[in-house]
Amino acid sequence: MPEHTTGPPRLEPLKTARAGVLDVAYYEAGPADGGAVLLLYGFPYDIYSYVQVIPLLADAGLRVIVPYLRGFGPTQFTDPDTPRSGQQAALGADVIALMDALGIDRAILAGYDWGGRGACVAAALWPERCAGLVSVNEGGYLIEDIAAAANPLRPALEAGLWFFFYFATERGRRGLTANRRDMARLIWTQLSPSWHFDDATFDRTARAYDNDDFVEVVIHFFRYRIGQLPGYAPYEDFEKQLATQPPITVPAITLDGQAGGPNFPATDGTASADHFTGPRTHRQVPGAGHNLPQEAPQAFAEAVLDLTSLGRARR
Repeated sequence: MPEHTTGPPRLEPLKTARAGVLDVAYYEAGPADGGAVLLLYGFPYDIYSYVQVIPLLADAGLRVIVPYLRGFGPTQFTDPDTPRSGQQAALGADVIALMDALGIDRAILAGYDWGGRGACVAAALWPERCAGLVSVNEGGYLIEDIAAAANPLRPALEAGLWFFFYFATERGRRGLTANRRDMARLIWTQLSPSWHFDDATFDRTARAYDNDDFVEVVIHFFRYRIGQLPGYAPYEDFEKQLATQPPITVPAITLDGQAGGPNFPATDGTASADHFTGPRTHRQVPGAGHNLPQEAPQAFAEAVLDLTSLGRARR
């Protein structure tokens, strides 16, 4: 369980696993023989998105694994020559590599933003490893159609995604390097305008940005996403599969926060429905913005627990 010291709760101690190209730092809670669930966060957040979700799931008997993603916190690349890729196939491959390292055959994968994208990729390409999916934002199907990345959005949406285009410039790289904390705090407030977090809550997460690879991974993520940089060879075959927009066949619950501001307006899930060919429920969560697990932990935990109940019913 999270440790309580002066200030907000801390997720300690961390464990480390050699998983593919990474030494992954992660927090674990719940019984070792419980059904596994991986909780995956987005940019620019960290494992503390789940600080209130973890005890709800662990108390229900689940084995909860919450890793630091590539480029964040104590997670490190094992080889200095490994490309610091942020592309979606790398995020999905990291999920499977961590499951392999921990001896987990199947798990519920749950996440938002980068984490939701990695979860969707893993669920689509390795469905036998995914017992169910909880995915947040944009109707829940977060596998990016890179070929369509050049198509413009409505001006109001384009304006809200300013950092996508800022990071496409060398000025943006320098800005992220010099001002990563101020930039992250601004993005927090813009993507979750109704969430009133305090300095201690932000500072607890901001330490994760001090990773030496943070800037390179973030820059590659955004430049690849909008077609400004190519992907890397180890992920080429996976990206070819993702380019077909593969369906997600596992049971899924998708969530949209109703307070995401103009950047990520809540959807009713119909636009992404064809991408889900297994059982799928879409929910809107009142009062929650982009960082939904931290803003509405009960709603997020309920989605995970509902999937576990569905899985038992289907056996």
